[in-house]
Amino acid sequence: ERRVASLWPAPDQAICCLSVRSGFDLLLETLALPRGSEVLVSAITIPDMVRIIEERGLVPVPVELVPTKMAPDMEHWKAAVTPATKAILIAHLFGGQVKMEPVLEFAREHGLLVIEDCAQAFAGTSFQGHKEAVASMFSFGVIKSSTALGGAVLQVRDRQLLQRMRERQAAWPTQSRWRYLKRLAKYATFKQLTRRPICGAIAWCCRALGKDYDRWINGAARGFPGADFFRQIRHRPSSPLLTVLARRFESYSTRRWERHSEKGRSLTRTLLGRGISSPGSAMSPNTYWVFPVTVDEPRRLMTELALAGFDATQGQSMCVVQPPADRPGLKATAAEDLLARLVFLPFYPEMPPAECERMATVVSAGKPERSLGASREEVRVPAGQAGIAARP
Repeated sequence: ERRVASLWPAPDQAICCLSVRSGFDLLLETLALPRGSEVLVSAITIPDMVRIIEERGLVPVPVELVPTKMAPDMEHWKAAVTPATKAILIAHLFGGQVKMEPVLEFAREHGLLVIEDCAQAFAGTSFQGHKEAVASMFSFGVIKSSTALGGAVLQVRDRQLLQRMRERQAAWPTQSRWRYLKRLAKYATFKQLTRRPICGAIAWCCRALGKDYDRWINGAARGFPGADFFRQIRHRPSSPLLTVLARRFESYSTRRWERHSEKGRSLTRTLLGRGISSPGSAMSPNTYWVFPVTVDEPRRLMTELALAGFDATQGQSMCVVQPPADRPGLKATAAEDLLARLVFLPFYPEMPPAECERMATVVSAGKPERSLGASREEVRVPAGQAGIAARP
């Protein structure tokens, strides 16, 4: 743990956790906000974050998003805040970073704690979140760009709060080496299944059996499956996991992801120029951890992309936060519409520019472009890993 912290720019503010879910649960437990307190939440998030808020007796309240910035709409902030509101959970989505100044100004005005979910926004240790946030949470889970197949680092800026979190976490059991070894074996196998001929065969079998391939593969990548969710997340990370995490920090290639970001900006310009909307297109900086587009017929586009050799997904792991039962007017209808029309394109650093252009043509034209010699039954996955790289 000390080694990982020493590689963090602010070692005295870092705490290592099994996952962001674990760290968020630990943070809320330590903050001990009064039961019934409200937490304003970015309208699109993962269901487990809502689940953790509710487990602590708190009330999640969605705040509508501006699609181009994937940032909360400040007018909706004003409509959502009440005397019961105690905190804000802001998510930096899709690899981009939300401009925090308006959020922090609003929080200061209303005396609210700000928590940053940076699980999708790691861009090397140069990005630490905002100094006024009580905590910023970074993930290194299975599908992250710098994966350690688990693990998280929370930067907690209140020293007393951090010390209490460390004391509470010390009472948790430690993840066993055997469990982490099984995790390594599972995803090593999973990696092999994403290679071109095998992945195509699996996708074909799913279609033949009437199964949802997209939902199956997203479910297989879940970090904490099963009914005993809270028992699973309330563990300390094992030393092998921490060793891999330290290695990630030591070997992180800023240059590689700068090239990836430039490629993402180029693809964004291409698609916007062809009338295709890309949520978060105005976010800067942006690592393009995933590349989202919105279309009227997402399933049709995914089929056309598959025939052209591109494994797209709808991202079954995300949800829209529902409003409290007594405040239906806060329903995030724009977020629901966005999520229903969302498709994540396969996009990763090694993807050749010519393939990016071909994919953009398929998306904008709505017509599959099959490679020479490919039949309708042969679904190629570029470089054998596009499906993993694209799955939030």
